[in-house]
Amino acid sequence: MMSEPYRPRKFFTVEQANAALPLVRAITTDLVRLAREVLERRERLALLSAGRGAAANDLYAEELAQIEEELDKDSEQLQVYVDELVELGVEPKSGPEGLIDFPSMMDDRLVFLCWKLGEAEVLHWHELDSGFRGRQPLTAGSIADGMEGGAADGDPSPPGE
Repeated sequence: MMSEPYRPRKFFTVEQANAALPLVRAITTDLVRLAREVLERRERLALLSAGRGAAANDLYAEELAQIEEELDKDSEQLQVYVDELVELGVEPKSGPEGLIDFPSMMDDRLVFLCWKLGEAEVLHWHELDSGFRGRQPLTAGSIADGMEGGAADGDPSPPGE
């Protein structure tokens, strides 16, 4: 079975990515905070639930069920944050770490501008398949000069299509 090629909603120049950062940063901050809380609470819940049977006289069964219900609601909210970011055209890569990729074009190929919560601006890029470990610093001419056609105006079609 062949998978569909990746088709971003839009392309970003470095300038467009940095202009979007205030909103992306706000959503990502909320996403990271809640993702870390959910992970921590899920770990605690797993520890508390380990070895517990469904005994009728379990004093904590109701409280554990309530915690699970709250975790489900928080998981739904995490998805809302992810959906908000996707709607903006960016690719959230790691909730707890705050990694965000902005689809971009460089030398007629699709790449990601890479940003991590805590960074002042978008200063890195990486190939689609290399991820955060493969990120490289932007140079004066790398992405900005490599942008053309659809990339600069937000059109999701790469140049030449």
